[in-house]
Amino acid sequence: MPIATPASRTLQRRAQAAHAVLGQGGALDGLRPVVRDSWQRSLAVLPDPDHVEPVLGLAGPELAAYRSGHRLAGVMPVFERLLIQPARDTGLLVAVGDEAGRLLWVEGDPEAVRRAEAMAFVPGADWSERSVGTSAPGTALATGRGVQVSGAEHFSRIAHRWSCTAVPITCPVTGRILGVVDLTGNADAVAAHSLSLLHAAVAAAEAELRLQEPATASAPPPARGGAWSGGWSAGAGGGTARTLRLRVLGHDDGLLSRDGAELRLGGRHSEIMTLLAWHGGGLRADELAAALFGDAGQAVTLRAEMVRLRRALAAWSGPGAAPELASKPYRLDASVDLDARLVLERLAQGRHAEALAMYGGELLPRSEAPGIARIRAEVSAALRESVVGDAGPDELLAYLDLPEAADDADALATALQVLPRRSPHRAFVVARLERLQQVAGARRG
Repeated sequence: MPIATPASRTLQRRAQAAHAVLGQGGALDGLRPVVRDSWQRSLAVLPDPDHVEPVLGLAGPELAAYRSGHRLAGVMPVFERLLIQPARDTGLLVAVGDEAGRLLWVEGDPEAVRRAEAMAFVPGADWSERSVGTSAPGTALATGRGVQVSGAEHFSRIAHRWSCTAVPITCPVTGRILGVVDLTGNADAVAAHSLSLLHAAVAAAEAELRLQEPATASAPPPARGGAWSGGWSAGAGGGTARTLRLRVLGHDDGLLSRDGAELRLGGRHSEIMTLLAWHGGGLRADELAAALFGDAGQAVTLRAEMVRLRRALAAWSGPGAAPELASKPYRLDASVDLDARLVLERLAQGRHAEALAMYGGELLPRSEAPGIARIRAEVSAALRESVVGDAGPDELLAYLDLPEAADDADALATALQVLPRRSPHRAFVVARLERLQQVAGARRG
C-alpha cells in the first residue's frame, strides 16, 4: 500500500476541518502531530490565523549585503547543481533561508517563482513560525528536523495552494542550525522522495561547509584510504580526529568510535544515538519517546534509558571526555559522522560507487523503533532512486547484490538497458528476472 503523503485527500479534509475551528478552542485531533504541534505554537503568537502575512524584513542593497556575507552563500553552488537546476520547468521552486526563517534565495521554475510572489514567498521575507505560522521552512527550523507541509496544513490561508518540504542546515562542527532549504510547489513538492532528496542535498552542503570551516583549515590533512568497505577509514567523513563516528548500516548494534577506540552499543542505545545523530537539532522528550517506543508518553522509560546510555559513554571514554547527551531537547553536543549521512552525501555528489561501498546494508535492520524505521526507509529509498536513476552498469550490479534488491524487478530491467549487449552479466540479470516472473506467476495461479 502506498504511503499517504501530506497532500492526500484524507489529510487535506482533516486539515480543512481543523481550520474551521482554529483559534476557537476546537479539537485538532485530525492533524498530523507535527502540524498540530506547530499550529499550537503558532496560535500562541498569532491569535488571528485569518490575518497572517509574511513580513519583508530585508530588501535591496541590505539584502544583497546580508546574503553575500552569510555562510550559506558558500554552498549555494551545491544547491544550484543538485536542486535549483533540476527544478527549472517543473513547477517547483527552491528557497534557502537563514536560521531566523528569512528567505535569502528563491529560485527554480520561473512561473512558480512569479506566482509565489503573490504570497510574499520572496527573498527577504520572514517565513518563520512567529511570522506566518506553520510552513515547511519555519517548522523545520522550529523542530530542527525535516518537515513536509501541504495545502490546508499551512497555518496561514495564503499558502493553501502550495505544498512544501524543508530540511534545516547545520554547522558540521558546532551542530548549530545555520538555515533551511525548502522545496515548494504543487503536490510533487511533498512526494515520498522529496524529503530524501533534500536530506541528500543538505548532506552535500554540510560536507562542503566542513571543507570551508576555518577552524580545521590549518589542521594536518587526514590520511586518505580507499573506498570504505566495512571499517572506518581515517577522514571518512572529512572530520577531525576527535570526531565521533557511528556505524549502523547493516548491523543490529551500532559501533561508536573515536581516536581508534570503539564501543559496541546495545540495541536501544544504538537507536537513541542514531536518532540524535540524524536529528542534529535535537528531539524533545516526547518526540524521542515516540520515535523509540511509538508512544510519546513513555517519558519515564526514556529517562532510564538515557541514564544508562550516559553511564556507558562515560565508562568508555572517561567522565571528562564522554560525548555529552544534553537535554531540553535531547541532543548530542558533539559532531557525529553517521554512516547513513555519509552515504547520502556521496549520493548527492554523484559518487555512487563510494556510497555503495559505504552502504553495508539496511540501517539497524532488526530495529522496530518507528523513528529508526523511517530513517531506514529514507536512506534505502534514496540509495535505490539515485543508483537506478543515474548510476552506471557496475554500480547497478553492486546494488543488485544487496539483499534488499533481491526482488527489485525495475532495477533488474534498468540493468538490462544499460549493460553492454555482450556483457557476461546479462545472463545473471535475465535469470533473476525470469525467477521473479515465475514466482509472480505462481502466486497468481
